[in-house]
Amino acid sequence: MSADEEVVVNKNKAHRKDKPWDTDDIDHGSLLCEKTTRRPNLSSKSPLLQPCSPKYREKYLREVWSAVTQALDTHFLACTLDLVSGSMSVRTTRKTFDPYIILKGRDLLKLLARGVPVSQAVKILDDTVACDIIKIGTLVRNKERFVKRRQRIIGPDGSTLKAIELLTQCYVLVQGNTVSVMGPYKSLKEVRRIVLDCMKNIHPIYRIKELMIRRELAKDPKLATESWDRFLPKFRKRHLKTSEKTAKKNEKLEAKNEARAAAGLPAAGPSKPAKKVYTPLPAVATASKGIFLSSGFEYFLKAHEKEAREAERRKQKQSETTAKRQAERAEAYVAPAEEAAPTVEQKRHRKRKAVEAEIVQVAEENGVDGSETTKKRKKKERKRSEDEDV
Repeated sequence: MSADEEVVVNKNKAHRKDKPWDTDDIDHGSLLCEKTTRRPNLSSKSPLLQPCSPKYREKYLREVWSAVTQALDTHFLACTLDLVSGSMSVRTTRKTFDPYIILKGRDLLKLLARGVPVSQAVKILDDTVACDIIKIGTLVRNKERFVKRRQRIIGPDGSTLKAIELLTQCYVLVQGNTVSVMGPYKSLKEVRRIVLDCMKNIHPIYRIKELMIRRELAKDPKLATESWDRFLPKFRKRHLKTSEKTAKKNEKLEAKNEARAAAGLPAAGPSKPAKKVYTPLPAVATASKGIFLSSGFEYFLKAHEKEAREAERRKQKQSETTAKRQAERAEAYVAPAEEAAPTVEQKRHRKRKAVEAEIVQVAEENGVDGSETTKKRKKKERKRSEDEDV
């Protein structure tokens, strides 16, 4: 490259500084890359260092550095905290026998720099525990969108983060532009997938449901040799390309043809929309809502006059609805029609009618005209009443 040529700098990365505690092996998704799998040369005069500059963590690190030193002494490692240059370093000693423990010590310093408490960070020195620092700061360009998606990982009151920790048996800490994870190697891969999908606008609850289903299926020994694809949920994208829509349509058509062939029916062709009947006449123009109203002068009204008319219509409609509802409610309080109690004269008349009907029935049974018997009885009663009056 000639000296005259200017170096093109991306404006988006103009104010970004390199962080010495972030290494390239985490970016590529490999937990143990070529750097970390080499056997360290313990006989070398220069120790293996892992610098770090956590200025906002200096106070906390000063307080817990004795605990860090004590944890590393058990594995025969030495550490140094340089507050002047703002760095931490770990190195081997003459008693160090494990060639891989120096990398575990480096991971311990990285976790302390990312905000992990020392009581949790010292667990990385165990051989069964690994760590992964997922960088999420450059995955979303919009700051507000980035903050919302990062909050989805945590969830309301930390419920989503707690569910991820319980399902994966990992420790997860969301801090700034990174997510620190500690746990088994297999679980680290699941957590990385959940975090990266969340930053791509795929909600973590979908992956959590899938992990729950997998955990339940693993309990059944009959399904150990079978595929679990039919049990796992399938989340389709909302927006599909034209080629994807065509492929999906063809798959449905093939499945339909197979089902028809099994039933002995002919194969069905692609469904085509029905042809429209050609008419030489133009289509009927629809009346405009603004111009062709029942009263044509409304088109020429001003905005505030139209609003006033509309408000008056709404008020009238509300009053009609209110009156209708009040009438419906008033129906419950209408007293039902009651029958008046019979008077004394009405009771005597009913009793007299019943006696006459009974006499007529008895007379007819004995072969006598019942109507004459009734007349004689009425005549005797009338004569008796006249005698009483005299």
